[in-house]
Amino acid sequence: MKAKGKALKILKTAFAFVLLIAAIASVAHRLPECFTSHDPAALAAAAFMMTDGKYRLTTGEETATEQAEQTTAAQSQPKTLSTYIPKPKPKDKSGYYDTFANHEGEEKYDIISKTVGADGTAVDSCYVKNKTGLDFDFEEILNRPLTFETQKNSESPEVLIYHTHTGEAYLDESVDYYYESYYSRTQNEDYNVVAVGEVITQELNSRGINTYHDKTVHDSTYNGSYDRSTQTVEADMKEFGSVKVVLDIHRDAIGSDAAKVKPVFEYDGHQGAQIMILSGCDYYGEMDFDNWQNNLSFALKLQNTAEKLYPGMTRPMSFDYFVYNELICDGSLLIEVGSDANSIEEVEYTAGLLADVIARVLTE
Repeated sequence: MKAKGKALKILKTAFAFVLLIAAIASVAHRLPECFTSHDPAALAAAAFMMTDGKYRLTTGEETATEQAEQTTAAQSQPKTLSTYIPKPKPKDKSGYYDTFANHEGEEKYDIISKTVGADGTAVDSCYVKNKTGLDFDFEEILNRPLTFETQKNSESPEVLIYHTHTGEAYLDESVDYYYESYYSRTQNEDYNVVAVGEVITQELNSRGINTYHDKTVHDSTYNGSYDRSTQTVEADMKEFGSVKVVLDIHRDAIGSDAAKVKPVFEYDGHQGAQIMILSGCDYYGEMDFDNWQNNLSFALKLQNTAEKLYPGMTRPMSFDYFVYNELICDGSLLIEVGSDANSIEEVEYTAGLLADVIARVLTE
């Protein structure tokens, strides 16, 4: 028994000696790098690790390659809800309405929250309010392939976001009332549709869909807004010949002077503003809008995808005899995000979800 115990003790001593030699070799191998690196402290820490892996700083082409690989991997990962929850940031109410300011002597009115649900023609998971009086096979149009293609990480913009009515604004806070001094138009980009367009743009760009946000003001005078925005879009498309999708982001106004309505939905415990997509019809060929069915197919794909991903996000699509700027290209649509009774927080949340819907329709 004594001989066996003595042998075990010798074996343990030998194993400890081997580990010590390995540690000294690791330090001797790595320590010189500590004095030549731009980050000797980090390398010194790495020198005392018992792994045979190396700590090294990547530079030049290696860094660019790794960053590209990380970006591609991130873009392929499914988005989580927290991605779309607006991060609090300071907003400037200068020259704009302030809910919590002194409103003594003013009339106070109600805001009614409402989720606009099933109405019109059911098409797969969504609804279309067909105001044309004609019968269409919306299911067949939904399932048509898109007539345009977009590429991830293109060098030039493929999506254009703009606003015919740039000054359309939202409430500064999530409340159920407003005072008579509330005037829902402003060129303060912290509170108007430009803020919505900016969230969409940033999210699409983060997903590898090159997007340009044109913030040109077209409604300094209301009349002629569409003529001016058409000129802007045409100029942008001339500069960026790669543009396939053109989205005119607006907001609606619902209710009366005595009570405003804000269309809302809830997803995973967060309240957002409902959207309404407008898609025009030129069945009789009277408006030089030959591509209307291509636009309709794109609109239906957005509508249906939104409802599958985020139930309740959309009000029924408005389909009627109008053009707006939708004849510009097959991917041109007008989208109303919320109403003037929704808060800026609600519409920015929805903007992130809408960007996710757009990205999925364009890339999946």
